[in-house]
Amino acid sequence: MSKIFLMCGKICSGKSTYARKLREQYKAAVLSVDEITLALFDGNAGDKLDDYVARTEKYLYGKSIELLESGINVVLDWGFWAKRERDEAREFYGSRGIDFEFVYIDITADEWKRRLEKRNNAVLAGDYSAYYVDEGLMEKFEGMFEKPDETEKITVITD
Repeated sequence: MSKIFLMCGKICSGKSTYARKLREQYKAAVLSVDEITLALFDGNAGDKLDDYVARTEKYLYGKSIELLESGINVVLDWGFWAKRERDEAREFYGSRGIDFEFVYIDITADEWKRRLEKRNNAVLAGDYSAYYVDEGLMEKFEGMFEKPDETEKITVITD
């Protein structure tokens, strides 16, 4: 039976890096919202980005079912920042009898800022395809993230 892994954590916490490890370990397909939106809009979606992200997530939920039913393990590589989002995913997969596991990448605030700076430098240099996160966006993301609590069944990775 195939399984789905759902990556949870702040932007630039190491979710995509860990998703690649899961891909190799479980021969899984990685489905990434950022990968799709960057490929389609090259970072130029502007005010419509949140709508495009929501549409992409909906599409990837459906695509994940298709892959799982074909016997392929799947990694959903986006943040699941809000508890509500994680609860919706639990209901979506749980109600279908699908084996799922949340993987939360938990790093210190200092390490998070270091990784953001490193990634931003790589983005500016053209060496890495990702969203540039300025100070305002960093504060926005930090405020949006709801750390999983002890009531949530979640695997915690401290990296």
